[in-house]
Amino acid sequence: MSAIAGIVQHSGLSPDDRQLERMMQALERYPADDRRIWRAEHAAFGCHAQWITPESRGERLPYSCERTGLAITADAILDNREELFDRLRIARGLRAGMTDSELILCAYEAWDVEAARYLIGDYAFAIWDAKRGRLFGARDLQGNRTLYYSADEQRFAFCTVVGPLLALPGIQSEVEESWLAEFLAIPVILDTVDVHATAYRGIRQIPPGHSFSLTGGRLTLRQHDAIAIPQQPLKLKSDGDYVEAFRHVFREAVQARLRTIGEVGASLSGGLDSGAVASFAAESLRGQGRTLHTFSSVPPADFVDWTLKSMAADETPFIQAAVRHIGNLTNRRLDFAGRSPLDEVDDLIGLMEAPYKFFENSIWIKGMLEEASRQGIGVLLNGAAGNFTISWGPAPDYYARLLRRLQWRRLHAELKAYGRYNGVGRKKLLPYIAGLAWRQGRQAAGRRSEEERPSLIHPELARRTNVLEKLQDHDVGLSEWSELASRAYQFENLAAANHQGTSATKLSLQYGVAERDPTADPRVIRFCLSLPMEQFVKDGMDRALVRRAAAGMLPDEIRLNQRVRGVQGADWIHRMRFSWPALTDEVRQLCADPAAAGYLNTDQIRRSLQKLGPAPRAEAAFDPDARIVMQSLIVYRFLRRLSGPKA
Repeated sequence: MSAIAGIVQHSGLSPDDRQLERMMQALERYPADDRRIWRAEHAAFGCHAQWITPESRGERLPYSCERTGLAITADAILDNREELFDRLRIARGLRAGMTDSELILCAYEAWDVEAARYLIGDYAFAIWDAKRGRLFGARDLQGNRTLYYSADEQRFAFCTVVGPLLALPGIQSEVEESWLAEFLAIPVILDTVDVHATAYRGIRQIPPGHSFSLTGGRLTLRQHDAIAIPQQPLKLKSDGDYVEAFRHVFREAVQARLRTIGEVGASLSGGLDSGAVASFAAESLRGQGRTLHTFSSVPPADFVDWTLKSMAADETPFIQAAVRHIGNLTNRRLDFAGRSPLDEVDDLIGLMEAPYKFFENSIWIKGMLEEASRQGIGVLLNGAAGNFTISWGPAPDYYARLLRRLQWRRLHAELKAYGRYNGVGRKKLLPYIAGLAWRQGRQAAGRRSEEERPSLIHPELARRTNVLEKLQDHDVGLSEWSELASRAYQFENLAAANHQGTSATKLSLQYGVAERDPTADPRVIRFCLSLPMEQFVKDGMDRALVRRAAAGMLPDEIRLNQRVRGVQGADWIHRMRFSWPALTDEVRQLCADPAAAGYLNTDQIRRSLQKLGPAPRAEAAFDPDARIVMQSLIVYRFLRRLSGPKA
């Protein structure tokens, strides 16, 4: 993938060459295969290119077409090239060597501002249309590539990352309070629900699935595409037809993401999502005479698994079973011994350009990309969106819906089969199912119960920004949502896609490895959303669609496993045991710093620190007080970075 940048000057002025050069210099922190600048009378583009696909090797971006007067800079990998070639009637002799950016220009010529809704893939691009005096651009539906901008009366500037915009004159490194308030108030991994905002005052972002037009200094945003659950489910003749249709759609999504001049890699745990991605990828690569290179995170050797029997902090036995069964793949199990989440904080704040919440998994997320880069991986596959697409299927929530609809016969048969799979009787299941049915009824009536939990946001900041009221209708961990409602929110609201795309973009740029997720392909999402619920929970089996589709491709100890679930991050406190005193000292410093006290709930931080003590046990890994303490340190370091001298 690549980093793009550009400036459009208003009021008939020409862009200041020095400003774009400053932006391009700020991009030099990332590896690049090529670096170019294009200038016109009122616009200037830059591209810090990373060549990933065969078509991109040697690509000259920005690219200007003399025939049309159009110029483009693009960070794009398109996954529906053949469909676009056919729609645009591009001669077959021209297709193999055509770059994705040239294909985007062809789409713009044909469909003007509607072009983005025909594109499938990971992309952010900008086109200067000299004849119309218009800047047009777009970001992909799932937000897999980012695009930030700053706009004022004189200048519109954009970039893949924030740092180069901060290098421009007139832009200050100041925190955006409303963004920070949401970040602090939301207890789950999500950063914010405002898909336009960033952590920086005066810098905004193009939301996922949106295009923009800038004409005469006026910026217009519009949503070019959206995902919604269909009103009527897809009806096929048999269960087997649903499975075959899924295999076809998913195989197409996986194959589209294998285009790379490097090696193909995949993250592999012991679960269904990554296993399905790896098995389909290995199958396709075998036909090309290529091998899939997989990477797995495991706890350090001295970690003692303290989790419940139904959880697996170390998925090594499942990983080994997958490797043996799938074939045509290599596997590296990485324990990152000696690395602590505290060691990664400053580096990750710099990479993410903001505070972050994934500290429990930060070591392996970052470390896996480091290893993939060393091994020459061009594309690293994952199954991050799988829980809501290919492996969705929350059996208890489905059974609660059957109970609410009084579908007794089906409920009886399902509970009997589910109990047999999971070793639990109906007498224990029914009270739990009845409780879920009652809560679903409350949610349908608009009533959600909130439970007390420690909060990181300072009460005055919460009041000043009205953040809790803003968040009350969002699935962000502040109130109880059913799995059915959460799934709809996941796709109809853009916040989750924005969050995932932000980390994928910034980490991929740093390591020159494109993270790609076939479970988030719009074609896969739309297919899965179109299916009746009975395809996802069937005969006592949760996540039933992917379990049936993976028959023969995954070993049954993974495919049919409903009793043990992998759990990530259970070892983070264990990894911190030697660095906890340093963390404690810094957090105490934080609590005494007036600059932090205006944003952070220092009273709660002190209580959480006292509760954890000087040497918390590994079992505190999922304690909300432990999250409060670690997250407060990350935010504090970000705020200190903002207040430091401008680079």
